[in-house]
Parts: sequence; structure tokens; C-alpha cells
Amino acid sequence: MSGRLELTYFGANGWLLEFADATASLRVLLDPWLVGPLVFPPGPWLLQGEMASYQPVPERLDLLLLTQGLPDHAHPASLDLLPRQLPVVAARSAARLCRDLGFANVTTLMPGQRQLSGALSITATAGAPVPQLQNGYLLEHPLAVIYLEPHGFLPPVSQLPPRRLDAVITPVVDLGLPLGGPLVKGRQALPELLQRFQPRTVLASSAGGEVEFKGLLSPLLRQRGTVAEAAQALAAAGLEACQLIDPQPGVPISLPLGAQF
Repeated sequence: MSGRLELTYFGANGWLLEFADATASLRVLLDPWLVGPLVFPPGPWLLQGEMASYQPVPERLDLLLLTQGLPDHAHPASLDLLPRQLPVVAARSAARLCRDLGFANVTTLMPGQRQLSGALSITATAGAPVPQLQNGYLLEHPLAVIYLEPHGFLPPVSQLPPRRLDAVITPVVDLGLPLGGPLVKGRQALPELLQRFQPRTVLASSAGGEVEFKGLLSPLLRQRGTVAEAAQALAAAGLEACQLIDPQPGVPISLPLGAQF
């Protein structure tokens, strides 16, 4: 099918996905952080993030898609900038927040449940337990099929069996605390993700956007892995033709379309 699939990274976990063909377009805003500091409970003294620069609020949105209810995915000040009539599909904790903010059309998806938005089919998958189980998503559109999960927690094979995908949006590094285990385990999950999905494109997410953290936990955060190591993992998996993209915030990325493999 002819058309255009364009993705724009917003830093941290945020993306704008635009599916466009001859008859319609669909613009999906994912986990946006668009303004102001990122503060984790109980307050900025514990952990606060600041983005070097922010992307403007996108126009002509058709859907808000949220993987988690934590502030680095459902950022209250950013959500407050969006029109309340914008349809929302979200994990349970994020859906609750959106309803509290006055969004009128909110759909809660639990892992295994499916929702249609125009030509886009959205299936929730099991995501990160932080501590409540959050969501990843399988996005199926006539133009492309994309899997995304922002913390590198893959669902069981019984829920999302092996299949070839056009793209995955995933972290490629691990991020955690010395005694608390990994908060993000993209580096650990990448080999299995590549084997299970053999994607055409891997878009590195969750650790970009020039975010600076401060607070009590900031010096304790540890990152393992790099984009260069991720490229080596692709080669080790025999996926030399797979395109690994380290996105730059605000720069649109056009993904290849056509015969998938």
C-alpha cells in the first residue's frame, strides 16, 4: 500500500506517529513530555528531570496513547495542554489520571485487550511492573506493524508470539539503581526482541532528549549499554539489513513501506 509513515521523537518516552495514505491520516501522540520539569513522587528532592528543549504541542491530533501512569509517560502538565475532546487509549493508571484531568473519551486497555482507532488496531501487551503492571502496544495499520514498550519488558510469548515486524520502539540501554534492579532493561531485552520480531527498523527510545536529572537519587542512577552495542547485537542476530535509528528530538523519520520482507 502506498502512503507515508513518519515518526518524530520528542525526547524521553515521547513520540508523534503519523500514518498517512491516499484517503486518510492518523496522528498519534505517545507518552508526551512537552513542558516543565518531570517530578517523581514524593517531590523534586528525590528525583527531578529537566529537558534541554521541548517540542511544541502537535496540531491535528487524532489519538493520545499512554503506556503508563507515571509522570515520565503521563506528564500532568503536558496532558493539561491537550484538548479534552482528544480520544485517549491508556493503561489503567494513566486512564484514571486523564479522567481526573477532564478528558471526555478515555479507553482503558488491559494486556490482551484491543481497540480500533480508524484504520489502526491497538493491542495492549504486558509491560513494566512499576509496581503495577503497565502496557506495551502492538500497533497494526495497513501501512506497517509496530511494537513498542518503553522499559524493555517483553510480554510472554503466549501473549505476543514471534512474528516479523516493520519496526520496534524500544530502549537499547539498561537504567537502574544499585540495589533496586533495572528500571529500564532495554539492553537485556534486545537480543530476545530481535529474535522474536526480526524487525526491519529499531528505534532507540527512553534515554534520549538531553534530560538532566537532579535530586537524591540522581547520582545513583546507572546506565549500561550504548547504541553502538545495540548495533553489535543486530549483527550478532544476523539482522545486518535492520536499520537501527538513534533519533534526534524534533527530526521526523520516514520509515520504509512496501513489501515487508
